[in-house]
Amino acid sequence: MAALSNFIILLETHPARRQLARATAAAALLFGLAGLHSAQAAGPIATDLQQVLNASATPKISWAKDVNGLRMVKVLIVAKSGDPDLVALRNDVIARGGAVYVRYVSVAALSAMLPASQVAAIAARSDVQGVSPNRLTARSASTLEAVTGALNLRNYNGNSANYSGLDGSGVGIAVLDSGIGWSHLNLMASDGKTPRVARAVDFQKAGDATLVGARDWTPGVDAAAALSPASAALADYEAKIDTTGKNRNDRYGHGTHVASVAAGRSGNSAKASAGLAPGARLYDVKVLDGNGYGQMSDVIAGIDWVIYHAREYNIRVLNLSLAADSTETWQTDPLARAARAAVAAGITVVAAAGNFGQSAAGGERYGTIGSPGHDPSVITVGSANTRGTLQRSDDSVNLFSSRGPTRGSFTDSQGLRQVDNLLKPDLVAPGNRVVGAIGTDKAGSSGSWSYLAETFPALTADQGGRNQRNRGQPLMSLSGTSIAAPAVAGAVALMLQANPGLTPPLIKAMLQYSAQPVAGANLLQQGAGLLNVDGAVRLAQALRTDIRTAVEADTLLAGAPLLAAGKLLPTASSTINGQAFNWGRIVYAGGNQIVSGEALFAVHQPVWDHRLVWARDRVLRAGIAWWPAATGVPANTYAKTISWAPAANQALLTAGVQRAGLLLGNSSALGLTGAFTAGATLSGWLAAGSGVVLANGVVLSEGVVLSEGVVLSEGVVLSEGVVLSEGVVLSEGVVLSEGVVLSESGQTGVASANDSSLLGEP
Repeated sequence: MAALSNFIILLETHPARRQLARATAAAALLFGLAGLHSAQAAGPIATDLQQVLNASATPKISWAKDVNGLRMVKVLIVAKSGDPDLVALRNDVIARGGAVYVRYVSVAALSAMLPASQVAAIAARSDVQGVSPNRLTARSASTLEAVTGALNLRNYNGNSANYSGLDGSGVGIAVLDSGIGWSHLNLMASDGKTPRVARAVDFQKAGDATLVGARDWTPGVDAAAALSPASAALADYEAKIDTTGKNRNDRYGHGTHVASVAAGRSGNSAKASAGLAPGARLYDVKVLDGNGYGQMSDVIAGIDWVIYHAREYNIRVLNLSLAADSTETWQTDPLARAARAAVAAGITVVAAAGNFGQSAAGGERYGTIGSPGHDPSVITVGSANTRGTLQRSDDSVNLFSSRGPTRGSFTDSQGLRQVDNLLKPDLVAPGNRVVGAIGTDKAGSSGSWSYLAETFPALTADQGGRNQRNRGQPLMSLSGTSIAAPAVAGAVALMLQANPGLTPPLIKAMLQYSAQPVAGANLLQQGAGLLNVDGAVRLAQALRTDIRTAVEADTLLAGAPLLAAGKLLPTASSTINGQAFNWGRIVYAGGNQIVSGEALFAVHQPVWDHRLVWARDRVLRAGIAWWPAATGVPANTYAKTISWAPAANQALLTAGVQRAGLLLGNSSALGLTGAFTAGATLSGWLAAGSGVVLANGVVLSEGVVLSEGVVLSEGVVLSEGVVLSEGVVLSEGVVLSEGVVLSESGQTGVASANDSSLLGEP
């Protein structure tokens, strides 16, 4: 009965599979358990499809049926053919007794029916990437909880509003965006009545004269009052920006969806729209208007507010699903500096990589990371396509997802232009047609829905469309790195609930180390790989819970033990939706270094100090000045200033850390070496023990780090030239319109209805 029990547990983790679990379990009891011993898929066949193929009796599910005594299955066949019409594949399906229903335009795939006995033959074709069942809930089947492994951390009882386990409770997530429609049922507490948006503030035009009441475009105005705790100036400022509990709406609709991806709680029996941390508190920091635009100054003002109140409200995570035009180095870019200051204050900053990985001609573009995602201290997130399945093995990196390296530049003392060329993104997360909440617009001209939902009805069609308009919980799907980023932000909240003593750089390293490399994607496309919440949380639970306080007190020495009493580091593998996989063990450090090994987490690495930022040969350290104690305000609660200076000579990494970058060689897109090495290839080398174990660590000496990492010569791709023959174009950076624009669209005007960054790539 062990095999049957495990099978039921596997399938009961998602409501769309409960019928399959019960039916197959019943069939197993009636006809024997022989068909249940193959728990994993064979080749490119999805696990749940393989289980039905093996079952002794056909379960009663929507995509499997006995027809004239022959078991038939409805499937999606994803191709890897150069023929856009897939003629040979379609002919083979017909010849094998099947049927073809749809050939998709947006992805090379067929919706088809096949005899169960012929699925393996179709899957074995050289032009087939994978075969998945045509599940009843095709769009909502890839819920964030299931596909990221968050379901491994909590148990549901009855519906998604009732569960036990990690949910981000007690952790605050600040969302800097177009606002949060706080009255949406997904953003309420479990009682369906109490808002989880704890504070809402509006920073539109906060960076100019408007907010402070001065006449705009008038010289001689100085409204920069010192906002000391308990002062009248602070009270007046907070009153002007506060919108908590008011008729707060998200007229654009982006911020509400982002918030629900990070921390949404499904309001019905299906978990399709649940976010990663449905128990977290949300802080709505509005910096974008009803058209999705804002000023960089407003964004920085919003970051300042988060830093100021972080300890008061326990805001531990800051999500920035936006990007600004910048050709500056991370060292001087204002938005990057603001984000870096938030990290120095102990806040984990998660930023969208941008949606600029594809050129207008359809080619792949490198060097397209936006600001503040180009800063080495933030967690920069690219977008993965789950292919509409719960299986991670068929995932890919969206072509629109921005690629590294970073292309900010500066002029050195010799008058020469120096390009940062830092490794980014840090990892990827689901960002393709992700289901989330629709922001409402009761005060706007578009009726009760926000601009995105009203203007692009295709975004809501799969979730009931206008039939859901007045039911308190309308849903839509969005795509882009700005949707992938909050998935990581929610994962961070779960890690901090499990272990509140983690620092931001340690969190980033855990997320990278436990990520699963996406097949066929290189380090500049995917970073360390696909988000693995299960692995990151298990790593967090193994470490002591006083790391942050010890780091800030400067009492945690290099090489000090980090493991909690009685704990061991977990095995570097996870099982999600029945698929077991090894962690990638890839961690970026110093901007262009790749390191690995258990020593990263078994003992303290000085780079886990969030007040340090290291990129190539430059290391800076933040100094934080706090407002003194005031009436009712303890000391060291509110940050007054954050400054940066060159770090003192010190160790950065200890002996025992595995240096992996030396395995890669010079970077060549044609040779698939260096930063263009496939993540899965590097992960395999690391699992086999390859790499150089540092005998003396990495040290900052005389202000210089003498430890060159992955070689990225100017132009990124070295000897092959700037523009490659296979269509890879090296962009000089993200060129956007003036000000701040969402990473949801690379266009400077109104997005079109066929904008792939909005509608996704199924």
